[in-house]
Amino acid sequence: MKTVSSKKLEERRDRLKVILPKLKKLYPQARCSLDYKDPFQLIIATILSAQCTDERVNKVTPELFKKYPTPGALAAAEQSELEKDIQSTGFFRNKAKSLRGMAAGIVQNHGGQVPRTMEELTHLPGVGRKTANVVLGNAFNIDEGVVVDTHVTRVAGRLGLTKHTDPVKIEQDLMQIVPREEWTLFSHLLIHHGREICIARKPKCSICPLLPQCPAGQKFIKTGEAR
Repeated sequence: MKTVSSKKLEERRDRLKVILPKLKKLYPQARCSLDYKDPFQLIIATILSAQCTDERVNKVTPELFKKYPTPGALAAAEQSELEKDIQSTGFFRNKAKSLRGMAAGIVQNHGGQVPRTMEELTHLPGVGRKTANVVLGNAFNIDEGVVVDTHVTRVAGRLGLTKHTDPVKIEQDLMQIVPREEWTLFSHLLIHHGREICIARKPKCSICPLLPQCPAGQKFIKTGEAR
């Protein structure tokens, strides 16, 4: 993979030093928008959130958590019944398979406890790096990486913090410029900004505090692509 020049890295770091405080001021309560009470609930909710809104997931999970309160209970669930329980989140067959496999892996290999390392988490069925980052950062306060979803991809690109569209490469770019202790929070900040102001179509650039630091926003204003 082509590496970013040291000059470009410094430019991005300098931009971030201005952007990050503004985002923190704009979204002081930024946090994970999935509802959960423990790491097991969070890993379930995160798997369900693929190609689905967090709002929809939060409507499904309360009954799901009651019905399958432990990894053992979820691992023993009937595939067809679990599919019905989560149908409204979309891709329910694959998600049900992933949930059962994940739970079985926790029971068989981790004594019923959600593991705390990237390697162990990503060895569980249905758990990729993004899901593992969500769990590690939010349930265990371990900054192992940067969660890259559609909002982070869009906002980071518009802000000139990355030129990539591949989540793995975007994460690598962000990890080079964002202080490690801010990795988890930074994802939440970009996600909130992507939902509130830097939306996919007709972003609200005219009211965005980040406009002076945003190459895309300045272009959108000139071309009329922004509100």
